[in-house]
Amino acid sequence: EDPRVAVTEEGMYLLFYTSWDRETARLCVATSADLINWEKQGPAFAKAYGGRFLDEWSKASSILTTLKDDRLVVKKLNGHYFMYWGEYLIYGATSDDLINWTPILDENNELKVLLSPRKGYFDSELTECGPPAVWTENGIILLYNGKNKVGEGDPDYAANAYCAGQALFDKNDPALLIKRLDQPFLFPEEDFEKNGQYPGGTVFIEGLVYFQKKWFLYYGCADSKVAVAVYDPSSK
Repeated sequence: EDPRVAVTEEGMYLLFYTSWDRETARLCVATSADLINWEKQGPAFAKAYGGRFLDEWSKASSILTTLKDDRLVVKKLNGHYFMYWGEYLIYGATSDDLINWTPILDENNELKVLLSPRKGYFDSELTECGPPAVWTENGIILLYNGKNKVGEGDPDYAANAYCAGQALFDKNDPALLIKRLDQPFLFPEEDFEKNGQYPGGTVFIEGLVYFQKKWFLYYGCADSKVAVAVYDPSSK
């Protein structure tokens, strides 16, 4: 479930998805040369730290990308590939081969938290990675999903609603948070975003495409439909 897709400069597609054996969710990787035929590579954290995190709950990956020659492609930073991941707290991980990933740890040898929920805001219940993060000269933009907690969230949005936020990280240190929006840039407004399998209302962002000088953001609506929002930089 919850697939996120990115592509390398060489044309290899990467699919990060959640596998679930009805006990534990595991972030997994698959690769493809044509977006049709896929090879499953297994859990992303299978080898890191002797398998320490293999059986820990993990999902939702936003691999670092950048815009190059009008293509959104996977980017190396400081000699490694980088991804944000997590569905309640957001963490980071690095890789040398795009298949095997090593979570970043803090001074206590535990997962280093890069982004977390905030009481009183639209992301008070959880913060979950969205589509691939984008490196720019002004910093790294992480688009993420926030859930509004009952009784502790932002009263301007429905309780349990999923809304979309933006966080800015340092362009040289992807673990260093600079700032994030206090209000969501995308939230349930339309009927198809508020009526479906998830009545709390959902805009759940997962796919980002740069095409013909425009940005296309694909998102789920109340767990029942898929929609797209378009940003045209030339319209500013």
